[in-house]
Amino acid sequence: MDMQDGLPAVDNIVTQFNTYEDFLDSQITTVDLYYLEDEVLARQLVELGYRGTGEVIKREDFEARKKSIEIARLAERTQKKTLTSTGKDLQDNFLKALEVREEDNRNGKLSSVIFIRDRNSHGQEISGYIDYSHRLKTEDFEVYFSSKKRLLPKATDLSFYNWDSQIAVWNSTPNYQVIADNPEGLLFKYKRYRKILNVDPKADPGDNSTRTSIQTDLYLQAVIFDHISRRKT
Repeated sequence: MDMQDGLPAVDNIVTQFNTYEDFLDSQITTVDLYYLEDEVLARQLVELGYRGTGEVIKREDFEARKKSIEIARLAERTQKKTLTSTGKDLQDNFLKALEVREEDNRNGKLSSVIFIRDRNSHGQEISGYIDYSHRLKTEDFEVYFSSKKRLLPKATDLSFYNWDSQIAVWNSTPNYQVIADNPEGLLFKYKRYRKILNVDPKADPGDNSTRTSIQTDLYLQAVIFDHISRRKT
């Protein structure tokens, strides 16, 4: 059997049997057991290809494919578990907007930048741009989707501005490079494809990008910019 050309068949066998011994047993006939009178010996002959009723699969190939399939299943279950918006009773449009974007921002199909303008706990007006994908990887969003805490821009986000103290900071992230010296306003360069995201409401946001204003009761203003990845997944 050509193991390179027969992976689907191997996968079917691997998922059908829990252990390699179970697979070997399925290949042993009653005639084999009658003449050999030894189940262990019968298994060894099947493994070597001398006896058996079907495919010959080496133990290392069986166990390697078994491990690979289990890893893939675990990764799929882990991905589903990491969707912190799942099962939440979301009432506000802003949280619903984050929910529909969460999975794609986690798997790289989408890269969203969130603009928020509101007041902090001191009553000061603040605003900033948040790299949603980056924050998802570095912070537990359970508190936001559970409405235990409001998502607000920080001094460590793409940009942060305190309108009272006039403090302005900006930071590049793994996804975006900040272009702060642009005379027409703040720009973000998507690092993977070097595409420019223009957050000026009067300008086009750029290639493969959209701008969505969110009607929300949680903030003075909320806008989400979505950049669709060209990467094949």
